[in-house]
Amino acid sequence: MKLDRTDRRILALMQQNGRISNLELAEQVGLSPSPCSRRVKALEEAGLIAKHVTVLDANKLNLKLTAYIHISMDRHTPDRFDNFERLVAGYEEVMECALVTGVDADYQLKVVVPDMDHYQQFLLGKLTRIEGVTGVRSSFVLRQVFHHSALPLSHIR
Repeated sequence: MKLDRTDRRILALMQQNGRISNLELAEQVGLSPSPCSRRVKALEEAGLIAKHVTVLDANKLNLKLTAYIHISMDRHTPDRFDNFERLVAGYEEVMECALVTGVDADYQLKVVVPDMDHYQQFLLGKLTRIEGVTGVRSSFVLRQVFHHSALPLSHIR
């Protein structure tokens, strides 16, 4: 899908405020409501807008501990990786999972839990029980400096 300046503006505004009304969005991009709505629908159908979510405040939900965990696997086989990925996708504590290179690990997870006791339960009760996991190295976030959820769009011409 070829994106023009208006499409990029729609995407940028929707990333800033997912609850923006179609009327307000149309006004800000200089369209009438019907064409704006059609553009948003086309962006959704093209898969550029994957979903609409609500961002919650982790601290206010008593989720005070964030850990980045590097996982090493015993074998680099599709079956081993598929099993690991399927299992961690089902753990609500896991916010992100990436197959990585450049470190002494195969995966990096971002995990959010209330405290160190919950982290220990997650680590020992779930993560280290996955077949093939041979190493776990954790780093804990002391302070979240910033977090962006909006993707950069300036490279799109």
